[in-house]
Amino acid sequence: MTTQARDQPQFYLTAPTSCPYLPGRQERKVFTHLIGRRAGELNDVLTHGGFRRSQTIAYRPACDGCRACVSVRVLVDDFVVSRNMRRVMEANEDLVGDMRPNEPTSEQYSLFRHYLDARHAHGGMADMTALDFAMMVEDSHVETRMVEYRRRGPDTAIHGRGQGPLIASALTDVLADGLSMVYSFYDPDLADRSLGTMMILDHIVRARRMGLPHVYLGYWVEGSTKMGYKSRFLPQERLLPGGWHRVG
Repeated sequence: MTTQARDQPQFYLTAPTSCPYLPGRQERKVFTHLIGRRAGELNDVLTHGGFRRSQTIAYRPACDGCRACVSVRVLVDDFVVSRNMRRVMEANEDLVGDMRPNEPTSEQYSLFRHYLDARHAHGGMADMTALDFAMMVEDSHVETRMVEYRRRGPDTAIHGRGQGPLIASALTDVLADGLSMVYSFYDPDLADRSLGTMMILDHIVRARRMGLPHVYLGYWVEGSTKMGYKSRFLPQERLLPGGWHRVG
């Protein structure tokens, strides 16, 4: 296959499968490969059009008669921290995030495994091996980073990193106009910290520092308890048939 051919995306449609968000419904996805020298540029364009990335695949729901999955992005410069979110930030002031290359480690996989076993034991990722995890992290042709969160230490002010065990981590793409949170996981034994919310808040701060206007959170699905939390980060934009529409 020539480089020129690989740079021209071809789209495919999956067969129907059970919807993971809304019981009794079927889902289909349209997808293409993110490979070649224009993978980053293509990922930017497709993300603006409601696609998500998984390794070298960009996909978007294409379900018959259903448009429940709505792409959501937080408006970084206008974002307002709620009272509850402020409490989450205060509860995690002892943590610091370090944005690192997307290189998988055994410590990351151990935390990932603990998270899945506690929170998603029957989900689609439940059987992922260490090799599967490594592919998820490093198999990317776009600018991808892993943000690791640890407790602050005596040297944090010097090198900007925490110390001790890994507490949470987020696989994140750096786009031309924002940060796209691909997948995040955390220590399920620290549920009182609301670490999922903390990581989103931290990415909003990071995007602002980097001069990026958006944080992409993936799909919000009205009526799905799994995705309901995304509607709390306001103001945000949701991708509707007429384009991105501001909410909040």
